[in-house]
Parts: sequence; structure tokens; C-alpha cells
Amino acid sequence: MFPLSAVLFPHAQMPLHIFEPRYRTLTRDCLAADSRFGIVLIARGAEVGGGEERMAVGTRAVITRAAELSDGRWLLMVQGESRIRITEWLPDDPYPLAMLEDWQSKPEDVDAALMHRAHQCVRRTRGLMAENGDAPALSADVLFDEDDDKASWQLCAEVPVNPFDAHRLLLADGTVERLTLLTELTEALEQDLLRMMHPQ
Repeated sequence: MFPLSAVLFPHAQMPLHIFEPRYRTLTRDCLAADSRFGIVLIARGAEVGGGEERMAVGTRAVITRAAELSDGRWLLMVQGESRIRITEWLPDDPYPLAMLEDWQSKPEDVDAALMHRAHQCVRRTRGLMAENGDAPALSADVLFDEDDDKASWQLCAEVPVNPFDAHRLLLADGTVERLTLLTELTEALEQDLLRMMHPQ
């Protein structure tokens, strides 16, 4: 397990810089066998040094690219596979370990209007962020999966909400609930950006 101060969504990618000795060991173990490990959000505490309080829901990640640096650090690219629930934390030896279970989204039909609204909100907000110099606009070439559930996760990964709001998205039970919450969070962020750009 790798507790972080960020959320990895299923079907999204995340770069990682591995420098702590315990996570260097985790990386080597993963690359020598199963390249998957779990990522959970730190609820309280710091990423470095241990002793942090951890959330009980996270994401199984798979290493897709790995490069070891001359000093033993690693640069990784990981892809989110699926949600996981932690059933029991084990001793951190030699790195955080846990018993877990998969948590799949419930299958459900998604109204095309809701998906369209979520797409538009994400693109509009990223455009405003680009105007404000906070993040690049979302390229018109960026395409999302035809599967509604996968697309909803990919959309979540494109909006830089704070880690605790990202965790709320991770906890959403189904695709409709997730897209509805994403739209609410994105529209609130859009209004904040507009107020910053055009103060009264």
C-alpha cells in the first residue's frame, strides 16, 4: 500500500517519484512479481516518515512504466485499475500492508444529457483555469471512453478538485451519483474562478 496526499481514480494515470527506502522496496517487489499495489488518501499526517491516518477506500494501481535513477530513486507511471476497500491494516513491515477487497461500481444506465453536461463542465472549467494560468486547457483531441463508467472516472481525473473532494468522488456509489457530484463540484469551481477573474 502507498498512502498519498492525492487520489488516483480508476482508469486514470498518475506519475510517482519514489524516494523513501520503504517505497523503493515496494517498487522492487512489485516489479519482481505482480506490478500492482494500492493507493489510499492520507486523511491526516504527512507522506514522508509514516504514522499518518489513512482513508479506508482507495484504488488498485498498476505500474505501466518504471525508470530507476542512479541514486536508487524511481520514476513511475501508474494506471488506476479499480476501487478497493481496506478491511484490515497490517504492520508496516517493510512498507504499509493491508487486507482488502474489490469495490466495483454498480451497473446502471446514464442519461446522455448528464454525461454531456459533465463533459461541458470539465472542458469549460479547464478553459477558465488556462485563462487564469492555473492549468492547461483540455485539448480538443482528448477523448473519453465510450463506456460511461470508465468515462466518468476519466472526467474526474481532469478536474483538479482538492484531495478530499476527489475522495468524495471516489466514494460515489455509481456512475450517475459520481457524474452528478462531479458536475456540482466543477460548477462550484467554475464560479470561484469567475469571481477571481472578474471581482466586483
